[in-house]
Amino acid sequence: MRISDDKVNKLAHTVADTLAEIAEVDFLEDRNTIRQEARKALQKLLTEELKIDAAARQKIASQRKIIVEGSQEWDILYRKYYNDEVKKLGL
Repeated sequence: MRISDDKVNKLAHTVADTLAEIAEVDFLEDRNTIRQEARKALQKLLTEELKIDAAARQKIASQRKIIVEGSQEWDILYRKYYNDEVKKLGL
């Protein structure tokens, strides 16, 4: 899934704001540092997701017969290969 930088920033703000509202959470760093770290973590996850998506699509494209994207067969294979890639990464 591709998400714009603005949306990633908004998510990072939401994470930092939500953590700040929890009484049991004490920040050792300032809120902006927490937001930046949340942003880095989100971007890393999104990058990994793009790699997983590309690997699943490549496996489908390497089949002997042409499988049309959007067909039931394509969807089933995509989910299978996507889940296989996730397991490989230990996620």
